[in-house]
Amino acid sequence: MSKILIRGAKVLGGEPQDVLIDGELIAAVGTGLSAEGAEVIEADGKVLLPGLVDLHTHLREPGREDSETVLTGTRAAASGGFTAVFAMANTFPVADTAGVVEQVWRLGKESGYCDVRPIGAVTVGLEGKKLAELGAMHDSAAEVSVFSDDGKCVDDAVIMRRALEYVKAFGGVVAQHAQEPRLTEGAQMNEGVVSAELGLGGWPAVAEESIIARDVLLAEHVGSRLHICHLSTAGSVEIIRWAKSRGIQVTAEVCPHHLLLTEEMVRTYNPAYKVNPPLRTERDVRALREALADGTIDIVATDHAPHPHEDKDCEWAAAAMGMVGLETALSVVQETMVETGLLDWAAVADRMSFTPARIGDATGHGRPVAAGEPANLTLVDTAYRGQVDPARFASRSRNTPYEGRELPGRVTHTWLRGKATLMDGKLT
Repeated sequence: MSKILIRGAKVLGGEPQDVLIDGELIAAVGTGLSAEGAEVIEADGKVLLPGLVDLHTHLREPGREDSETVLTGTRAAASGGFTAVFAMANTFPVADTAGVVEQVWRLGKESGYCDVRPIGAVTVGLEGKKLAELGAMHDSAAEVSVFSDDGKCVDDAVIMRRALEYVKAFGGVVAQHAQEPRLTEGAQMNEGVVSAELGLGGWPAVAEESIIARDVLLAEHVGSRLHICHLSTAGSVEIIRWAKSRGIQVTAEVCPHHLLLTEEMVRTYNPAYKVNPPLRTERDVRALREALADGTIDIVATDHAPHPHEDKDCEWAAAAMGMVGLETALSVVQETMVETGLLDWAAVADRMSFTPARIGDATGHGRPVAAGEPANLTLVDTAYRGQVDPARFASRSRNTPYEGRELPGRVTHTWLRGKATLMDGKLT
């Protein structure tokens, strides 16, 4: 059993302390610690966080290994400080059976870079017509507790109600991609002044907000848990705030790109900025930041959506929607939330580790940095600033909106149950 002594780390951004790892567990946290034979990591005031947990990742395997695999995706996760990711169901075949979710789970175990918790589809084939094998996926070796048709909306209210009723039996949660399909036919970007000027089909805010409003009422009626994926508008924030004031069991996530980028980027016609839901207005960005700060929005999730270059290096209308995010998420949160004074590092740990682990029931993750806890940790050089270079990504895909942009912070080390997956910024 190996011992690692992390010396002088700011645990959750606090005063420098030493952290001793012994095997898979944290053995001690304090000052002046020593351990014979331990590997010493001089943290020099870097921030030590619990391993990050991403409730919304697309790993593409099985079926689209040209854009990502479980191995490359989890290597990207480790590079970004993540020790657990939840893999969305829109694979080929769709993860709508116990067999497919178990395949993804086993591939995650084989990779060794982070834990992979498969998300099961809500409906067969993501077609929105018939419930998938929710109970069988929950009872499988993958122990699925989160279900989503992400990429598509469960727009049928009866199907959504039945899903909420079904998962209530075992404490699961339905994660909704809130997009009213009829209101977004042909949509290319946010609906507003910019879309009118550019002549691109608009994706109106109400298409998101109307589904969220319906679903929080369904969740209240059923008494079940609902999670809203990639919330993107100020109006959606107000609906979630109202729902929580009524005691409805709803949680919500925001993506890093919706905290930083606006629809103005689309004026470049660079498909790197094409995403679903689309980049919104400056007013929306401000509302999302404030909601994440005050807890209305519970977590940050990446919606890491890798695509091969041919699906992005083309004209805007033909380009796929989505962007990679695992390796830049923490830097964007540092710039938008920490350096603006909206969150401290303890709150970042809550939004990116403790709470997503709780929502998804990721056992062993999102735990305090304390003696006796699993040694799932990430060390961050918050003083670092550098330009984003996609060529250095561990992900198989390069579709980032941040290429050449200077961002703060760099993950230098990641440990999964005491085993280093990233050392000095390099994958082990």
